[in-house]
Amino acid sequence: MLGAATAAGAVMVFLTQALLARQMGPAAYGLFASSLATVTMIAPLAGFGLTQFRLKVYGVEGWQAHRWLKPSMKFTLVTTLLALAIVVAWALIGAPQDGTRFSLLALTPVILGILAVNLVSNKLRLEDRYGRMALTQMLMPGSRLLVAIALLMVPRLTDEFVALSYGAIALLLALAAIPQVGAMFSGDIALKGHGPRTGSTDLVAAEIPGMAAVWSQAWAYGVYAALYPVFFQISTILLKYLQGDSQAGMYAVALAVMTAIYLIPATIYQKFLLGKLHRWAAHDKPKFWMVYRRGNIAMFLLGLPISMALVLLGPWLVPLIFGEQFRGVVPILMVLALCPPIRFLSTAMGSALLTEDHMRFRVYAMALATLAAIAGNVLLIPAHHELGAAWATVIAETVLLLGTYFGVRRFTRIQRANADSDRH
Repeated sequence: MLGAATAAGAVMVFLTQALLARQMGPAAYGLFASSLATVTMIAPLAGFGLTQFRLKVYGVEGWQAHRWLKPSMKFTLVTTLLALAIVVAWALIGAPQDGTRFSLLALTPVILGILAVNLVSNKLRLEDRYGRMALTQMLMPGSRLLVAIALLMVPRLTDEFVALSYGAIALLLALAAIPQVGAMFSGDIALKGHGPRTGSTDLVAAEIPGMAAVWSQAWAYGVYAALYPVFFQISTILLKYLQGDSQAGMYAVALAVMTAIYLIPATIYQKFLLGKLHRWAAHDKPKFWMVYRRGNIAMFLLGLPISMALVLLGPWLVPLIFGEQFRGVVPILMVLALCPPIRFLSTAMGSALLTEDHMRFRVYAMALATLAAIAGNVLLIPAHHELGAAWATVIAETVLLLGTYFGVRRFTRIQRANADSDRH
């Protein structure tokens, strides 16, 4: 079900980007895409890793993890207000007045929409309701596709219509999620994998942690969630400010193709396996490491034919789908075609660093890769423009893979040392 939904979502995202790019043109699409990238880069601050942490704590504690709900609700509220304030402040103070300010303000509700979808998906994942989760994940891309179709059917609609529509969709999704989110924070979760709830799991007030405890447990997940969109979106944003909207539009189209491809490992590991990996790491380590080893091989082998398909089909499909004005996207994709096996393998390998207290190693790897992405773009964009951004992305993906590999090695050495000390 998740695989089918991911495929449908990828098609919707791809069609949406294609229609918007054709109708808006490189400059207008670049302005919109870079504004959307800025908002989505800030969006993970809302909640700051609590969706990932919640999967971990329920995998380890089972029903007793309900004790984290009230402090996590306060934490989510504070971090969401902070994320909204950052976007509004940048729009009013730092953004150029060429339409970027309007787009940023119109797209600000996207933060609430992303948070709402993540929270509802979090609850449904804990309940093993993957069909409902798949439908929830498709709401935003499906609604955005309707916006792109409306822009195609009614040429009189302006570019501002797209930004306003994206913001309205996000706000409606946030409002629609209120019943499910409210049920989750009140403890109404049909938790799977830990047996029926019994009276012995009732908690006393002293066992309920405070916000400081939530921060100490969730910071690594939050930092990783905040770093990833910077790592992934920074090329589009820097192209806008270092080169112009047209260059940002070209790269945004290439990035849209890669985003659709990267939904494959994200679905397998973040939507389907993540909760199970937390549970297996705590209660069934042989199964955890078996899935890890086989996953590494399978994901790398899956990435290779996808790269070959990009190289073979990209030069033909890009002008056909996006129009001749976007033919410059082809050489960008030829460079980015190196990335799928690297990304697929790093996602699989990073699954070993999502559990217990070793998430910090994955944070270190992502921080190093983000610095490489920023430095690579700043150094390469002035001389090589969009191709410089593409090579910076390949370098950053490689740094992420190497950092993840060394993090896993460090993690396994710590585990062996702890096992040896326990035996002695």
